[in-house]
Amino acid sequence: MSSSKQALAHPASSAEAAPGTPPGAARGAHGRGGPAGADSWRSRLYRWDMKASPYAFIAPFFLLFGAFSLVPLLYTAWYSLHDVQLSALDHQTWAGLDNYENLLSSDFFWNALRNTLTIGVISTVPQLLAAIGLAHLLNYKLRGSTAWRVVMLTPYATSVAAATLVFTLLYSWDGGMVNWVLHFFGVYPVNWRESDWGSQFAVSSIVIWRWTGYNALIYLAAMQAIPADLYESAAIDGANRWQQFRHVTIPQLRPTILFTVVVSTIGATQLFGEPLLFGGVSGSKGGSEHQYQTLGLYMYDQGWIIGNLGKASAIAWTMFLILLLVAAVNLLLTRRLRKSQ
Repeated sequence: MSSSKQALAHPASSAEAAPGTPPGAARGAHGRGGPAGADSWRSRLYRWDMKASPYAFIAPFFLLFGAFSLVPLLYTAWYSLHDVQLSALDHQTWAGLDNYENLLSSDFFWNALRNTLTIGVISTVPQLLAAIGLAHLLNYKLRGSTAWRVVMLTPYATSVAAATLVFTLLYSWDGGMVNWVLHFFGVYPVNWRESDWGSQFAVSSIVIWRWTGYNALIYLAAMQAIPADLYESAAIDGANRWQQFRHVTIPQLRPTILFTVVVSTIGATQLFGEPLLFGGVSGSKGGSEHQYQTLGLYMYDQGWIIGNLGKASAIAWTMFLILLLVAAVNLLLTRRLRKSQ
């Protein structure tokens, strides 16, 4: 009887009632109740941290992108629909699509678009072909391969101003090294700055010099990722180095080649510094006859020289739409390439 009364007076705890439960858990389940509440608070904090931390890490990028890219882009779109002058920014009048209509009816716009396309083709095609060839040479075991790679990247690290000024001296009418070499071979000197094709070739040569090494290193990285078994199988089948390059290297480089073509096309569409500095006093005009005026120079001339910010904004958005078209073509070609593989 006494034992039963003691059992009624002291009911069994959860630890005593549930065999196998850790004693610490049983002790934490009663008393002041602090540990159980702390554990739940920590679990909630952990869940919040797992959900919010990724957004907190990427928030600085989106804040900077919104402040310095998205807002100016939308503000430029607003400007393109207004008549805005640089000398009177507070006086804006609604123009609708008049700036775009004037742009499409302007011969200077089509001339700048044609020059941009021509310089882009002249600079991109030789640049990428030379880059593939240099990457193929660097892919083999060479002495001082690291030094050669640094040398290839040096033009990319050089500033646009320094490179353009040097090339301006090389293409000078009097005393330029290029005309001196032409005279040595019996060719009359060329006025590179005033001629149509000559000026576009000179500007394109600056772009080729600056970006060939950069693209060569991209191709080299892609070549080094190609499995060696493919080359061994081709060698067993009797393929020489040229055949291995054609039938193994090039097919494996197709995604990389497409990437470099798109990036080079975007860069050619935005070409500005090289022709501006090459032209000197008439750089913003793209020469005395606008013979190498690109879309970037045309936008700069309309916005900061003439002062018509509304039309300059329309040019900027036209360039943006061209880049969207290039991106769409890239996406289409990438999907077809994946399906073919």
